[in-house]
Amino acid sequence: MTLKTPTRSIASEPSAPVTQATRRIRRPASELWLRNLTVGIIMASLVVLLLIPIGIAFVGSFHDWNPLNGTFDFTGIDNYAELFADATFWRASGNTLIFGILAIVGRVVLGLAIAYALFSKLSRWRTFFRTIFYLPTVMPLVAVAFLWTLMYNPQFGAINTLFGLDINWLFDQRYSLLAIVIMTIWKDFGFAVILFLAGLYAIPEDVLEAASVDGANAWRRFWHVILPLLRPMLFFIVITSMIGYLQAFVQVLVMTNGGPGTSTQLISFMIYDQAFVKYDFGYASAIAFVLLIITAVLTAASWRMNQSALDAPRRRRFAKRSEGRAS
Repeated sequence: MTLKTPTRSIASEPSAPVTQATRRIRRPASELWLRNLTVGIIMASLVVLLLIPIGIAFVGSFHDWNPLNGTFDFTGIDNYAELFADATFWRASGNTLIFGILAIVGRVVLGLAIAYALFSKLSRWRTFFRTIFYLPTVMPLVAVAFLWTLMYNPQFGAINTLFGLDINWLFDQRYSLLAIVIMTIWKDFGFAVILFLAGLYAIPEDVLEAASVDGANAWRRFWHVILPLLRPMLFFIVITSMIGYLQAFVQVLVMTNGGPGTSTQLISFMIYDQAFVKYDFGYASAIAFVLLIITAVLTAASWRMNQSALDAPRRRRFAKRSEGRAS
């Protein structure tokens, strides 16, 4: 009689535990060297081109700084004290606030309206109109500002001619800031159209179909379904627009040079005027840091408001669950 020893199949052999070390892929040394070199160049560029100039400007804001005659005398907070007592700064701040609000509202409303029209009605010509509306966005801002300066000309400008108006747009304090706002909206709304279109196409079709089945008309479907789903895109456009318009400068320089008077002088233009026209770099640096603080505060407040709005439905659901358990 022969004894047969039991044999185990290979499949029944317990596999060796897969550890993180066995999963780790060993990258070639050249790839690691290239990665470290790229990251090092980026970090060095940020330090040299961003952090060091910011540090120099911050230190300079506490000095009487004129690079033409080599003046760099410590004055403490005199630049900031002079700034908050300067009527021109407060006028520029008010102009910046009005300009930012009007430009953001116009860009968002016009961009959303056109994007929704392209999304719902103009399907055959969608690509053509999308290209036409986005074209001003890629045009140089200086060229657009020169073009609109000619269009605003009171003698031969296209705007007065087409609409039968007699308005000196850029040299009348009542209309000069509004003229720059209109030009800025025309220049920038195409980018909002593209972003809103991307957000609209990302909405699941079954959600829109369910709203229609439930009897929602076009307005209710837009207000209660589409707009809440577009909230992240809307927030992104508002934040980027706010940061950009607080730093608006080129259109003012080209079209009005801050005039007439101080009717179109914005904070960024005031920084340029103090630094590169009057060569008071210390005062200009103080204005720049006040603008930095304003931008940071407004951005943080907008972010907090958006997060609160996004968390509100979750808090309501949690409150309903808590009431149900308590009952």
